[in-house]
Amino acid sequence: MSDPSFTRREFLITASILPVLTRPRRGPRPHPTPRAGIDASRVLGPKDLADHPRARAAFEEVRQIPEIIDGIRCQCGCAEVEGNYSLLSCYEKDGMARSCDVCQGQGRLAFRLHKAGKSLADIRAAIDERYG
Repeated sequence: MSDPSFTRREFLITASILPVLTRPRRGPRPHPTPRAGIDASRVLGPKDLADHPRARAAFEEVRQIPEIIDGIRCQCGCAEVEGNYSLLSCYEKDGMARSCDVCQGQGRLAFRLHKAGKSLADIRAAIDERYG
């Protein structure tokens, strides 16, 4: 018999995150090597973000440092999606970062650290610490 104090919504939320919470942690996954000649030409522009105003700042910052963002592995799980190479992929095509707080957070953190003079290795370490 089910627990009457659980609502259907609470049960569904718990059931959907339970596999994530109980799977063994694999440790840090490797970050991709930034591709030569990468640019921001495929990053979604303001018109693509009309329905996602909160994401605009993250996209603008990522557009300024695509060569850094291309060297970071996305930690939200979308790196497992076929065709995604790096965090930069989250800001292109279907724009996963339009609605994903993790993708946006990683992009904004990378931008702040890069502007503070941190190396790609330092940025990766900070992202792994916060999101890994």
